[in-house]
Amino acid sequence: MEESIKNKSKVNTARIIGVKGFVVEVEFMGDQKPQIHDILIMESNDKVKLQVFRSSTKNNFYCLCLAHVEEVFRGARVINTGEPLYVPVGDAILGRVIDIFGGPVDGRGEIKTDLYQPIYHDAPVYTEIPESQEILETGIKIMDLFCPILKGGKAGLFGGSGVGKTVLLSEIMHNIVGKDREQNVSVFCGIGERTREGHELFLDLEKNGVLDGVALIYGAMGENPSVRFLTSAGGATIAEHFRDSGKDVLVFMDNIYRYAQAGNELSLLMDTIPSEDGYQATLSSEMGAMHERLTSKKEGAVTAVEAVYVPADDLLDQAVQTVFKYLDSSVVLSRDVYMQGRYPAIDILESGSSAINPDSVSELHYTTVLEAQALLKKADQLERIVSLVGEAELSEEDRTFYQRANKLRNFMTQNFTVVSGQTGMEGVYVSREKAVEGAKRIMDGEFDDVSEDKFMFIGEVDDARRKES
Repeated sequence: MEESIKNKSKVNTARIIGVKGFVVEVEFMGDQKPQIHDILIMESNDKVKLQVFRSSTKNNFYCLCLAHVEEVFRGARVINTGEPLYVPVGDAILGRVIDIFGGPVDGRGEIKTDLYQPIYHDAPVYTEIPESQEILETGIKIMDLFCPILKGGKAGLFGGSGVGKTVLLSEIMHNIVGKDREQNVSVFCGIGERTREGHELFLDLEKNGVLDGVALIYGAMGENPSVRFLTSAGGATIAEHFRDSGKDVLVFMDNIYRYAQAGNELSLLMDTIPSEDGYQATLSSEMGAMHERLTSKKEGAVTAVEAVYVPADDLLDQAVQTVFKYLDSSVVLSRDVYMQGRYPAIDILESGSSAINPDSVSELHYTTVLEAQALLKKADQLERIVSLVGEAELSEEDRTFYQRANKLRNFMTQNFTVVSGQTGMEGVYVSREKAVEGAKRIMDGEFDDVSEDKFMFIGEVDDARRKES
């Protein structure tokens, strides 16, 4: 339901009784208590906004401070607006960067629109969700072959610090954001990442002429945890509006772990007893509520691609594990693969997708993936022998398998357009059919006479022979 945030009525007054970090405790003495998510404003400074988060006692409520906490003090009177936080939606924010309050942060002037929506909505009911098995091609060989993205599905890019999550996300965005401009729009939600990266993305989208089809909402690393925590809800609202307007929406989130981290920071300030791994007890429900909103309806599809930081490279971290259950495709980036110089540094055997089934992909694609996984597992076993006694001690058959596996891994490397300025190598787009075909031909032995190094950072498989000559 579209509404304007103007002319909010004053519903009730209260006073601040405690300030702990970015969590403010407010006391309501009257019979009228606030609703969860209501916005409170300070009577003496209406620029200071608080959002009711949960109750602490019968009359007291914990609120998230959405302003500089230095401006908040005990005893200050606050007014309940009776309404949640709103963000602008619709075509007016395409090509713009906004914050969680709907204000522009791109230096391009005011956003002129009367179309606003609250940042909280219910997820679609089960009967409204269509079934889709359509594959969304990214042009990245290793992803399209081993962990393809379903249109209307969710994909997670998992990795520790510095292994290439943001670069991979940016390349996916670069390759698919300009497709079918009439039907598709994109929403980029920056949660707790560097301002520099957000600025670079904005300039890259502008340079490639696709900025006018993208809405960006940022809650940067330097923002307080309340703003970072709510940014995902603002991004979901923007995506839902476009979806309900009949558009297919691509949602990019960088980084969803920072959402969990912000929730944990706030939970600790509310003296909540932590759960597994020290995270907030509400982590699963918070993740669930957010992911269930990023769902397709009959009016339009919502496809989500999320970068997920893995602390200490530990995939068993509770926040990381909480994300896995909502994904159709899981792309795991490995530090070991990164150190071998293979980019994107995706661990093929750790990654996967529910789209790898005979109903979603061709029979050739399906059988190629199964054969490739079997080959790579066998090569991992042979790797232990090679590391001890050398490749020459392998039987002729095992040596052939081992070399084909290395060629297949090298073939999965690729130059990216978004980092061509740093690498000096022009990025390439490879269709899914060519990726499947190339992998199959390598495993069938067609390139047994070509050395392994010729397969590094090529496009189609035939480029290996051209490279050799």
